[in-house]
Amino acid sequence: MTFPKISLRGVTKSFGSKKVLQGIDLDVAKGESMVVIGGSGSGKSVLLKCILGLLRPDSGSIKIDGEETVGISSRQRAAVMRKFGMLFQGGALFDSLRVWENVAFGPIQSEGMDPAKAREIAIAKLGAVGLGPEIGDLFPSELSGGMQKRVALARAIAREPEIIFFDEPTTGLDPIMADVINELIVKCVSDLGATAVSITHDMASARKIGHRIAMLYEGKLIWQGPVSEIDHCGNAHVEQFIHGRAEGPIQMQVRKL
Repeated sequence: MTFPKISLRGVTKSFGSKKVLQGIDLDVAKGESMVVIGGSGSGKSVLLKCILGLLRPDSGSIKIDGEETVGISSRQRAAVMRKFGMLFQGGALFDSLRVWENVAFGPIQSEGMDPAKAREIAIAKLGAVGLGPEIGDLFPSELSGGMQKRVALARAIAREPEIIFFDEPTTGLDPIMADVINELIVKCVSDLGATAVSITHDMASARKIGHRIAMLYEGKLIWQGPVSEIDHCGNAHVEQFIHGRAEGPIQMQVRKL
């Protein structure tokens, strides 16, 4: 029997009286790139953290390769986490470590890999994102924002994960560099044969890196389908969001002066 790589059923999460996720059902097939879109505060980051195991949902099921991950032991969680790679929104590089040490952080810290071998892997992964070996000896502060994002991507793929998560991968980048990062994401995910889950509000990015798109609104998935269908999905909320219109069913709270 073939299971989805990731399967969510009835996932809920609240913080006090605020219901952030309200019964999420979502399947991501092996090798598929799923992009979750939605406005600020729609629950995208909380959804990602629940899948990663950083937050425990109040109810529901989250399965990886058919195995339940909600409520598992720390040892079981560590085994699941080895399947994951993560590109954080701000890059989240360690300022005190050189670039190669950032990229090799997982292999060294989690797997106890010999630093010399880990450095070789780091240089190879930097090459995979278009950065030369000389970059490895620099510190993150010596790099541009776009180069830092590439380093973060190299770190995300350093352990050749089965599933890669992308948290707003193009935030803070100009349109050209954003497109470069999108192309690198597509290439790296394809080369690894990995499954990808991304959250973003950047529609250019969503269209480029996704096979399927799901829209989260007020804690519920209100539409999901192939990228090719989103422009004629017939959902007023989705159409307002993807075209960036102020008028529509999604009302932004704006204080009038």
